[in-house]
Amino acid sequence: MLDSYGAEAQERVGFFTDTSVCIGCKACEVACKEWNLVPEDGLVWTGESYDNTSALGANTWRHVAFVEQKEPLRGDGDGEVDALRWLMSSDVCKHCTHAACLDVCPTGSLFRTEYGTVVVQEDICNGCGYCVPACPFGVLDRRHLPRQDPPALPLITKAEDGRVLKCTLCYDRLKGGHEPACAKACPTDSIQFGPLDELRERAEQRLEKLQAERWNGARLYGNDPDDGVGGFGAFFLLLDEPEVYGLPPDPVVTTRDLPSMYRTAAFAAGAVVAGIVASFLGGSR
Repeated sequence: MLDSYGAEAQERVGFFTDTSVCIGCKACEVACKEWNLVPEDGLVWTGESYDNTSALGANTWRHVAFVEQKEPLRGDGDGEVDALRWLMSSDVCKHCTHAACLDVCPTGSLFRTEYGTVVVQEDICNGCGYCVPACPFGVLDRRHLPRQDPPALPLITKAEDGRVLKCTLCYDRLKGGHEPACAKACPTDSIQFGPLDELRERAEQRLEKLQAERWNGARLYGNDPDDGVGGFGAFFLLLDEPEVYGLPPDPVVTTRDLPSMYRTAAFAAGAVVAGIVASFLGGSR
C-alpha cells in the first residue's frame, strides 16, 4: 500500500475506539473542531438522543453517538432487565485499506499518505462529489456555508464552496510527531492511537477481558483485514450489533465490481460494433 513512498514510508497508524469506556463527553469533537478549524454545525436539538451532531459530515469529522437501551451491562443468564445502559461511540472516517473514495476521485485530491491514512487535498478537490456515494459508511460530505460580508467565520480557512472535507487523522500533527487531537483530548482513552498492528493486538486482549467478564454484546468491528474493505484504519470495540450504532454490518468497497462491469460493457460494445459491421457487409452483397 505504501510502496510508492519508498524510504519515506512510515508504519501504518490508526485508531482503536473502545466504546466500553466512552463517557460521551464529546471532548474529541471539540478538539477536532478546534485543531482543524472545523465550523460548528448547528448545535441543534435533534430529538433523536442527547446528540447535537447526528452524523458525520463535512463539518463533523468526529461524531459521538448516544444509544439508550433497556439492557443489562453484563449477561448473567437470569434474563432480567432492571436498568438502562448507554452505548456511546465516537465515530470517524475509517481510513479503509481498500478505499472506494480513492478509486473514484478524478483529480487526485484524495490520496493515501505515508502513514496509510486517507486525506483530502482541499486545493485540488473540484467538488464533483463522486466520492460521497462511493463511501460505504456515508463519511464523505461536501461543505456548504452561507457567504456573508464581512465573513461570519473569519478564522475558517477550509473550503466553503462545496468541496469535500473529512477527517485527516490529523496529518499535520503526525508529520510533527504528535498524536491526533481527538485521541490526545480523550479523558478515558476510549480513542487510542498508534501502529495499527499493535492496536489490533490490544483490541483482541480487551475483547477477551470483556467476554470473560460477561459484558453483553462485546465484539470487534473493522479489525479483520479480510473484510469487504480490507480492514479499517480506524476500528471499534462495540457492545452491540453495528447497526445499533448506525454502522453497516458488512461493508464492501463500492468499486469492487467495476473491473467486471467494464469488461462486460466492453464486450457489449464489441458485440454492437460487430453487428453493425456484419449488417453493412451483408447489405453490400
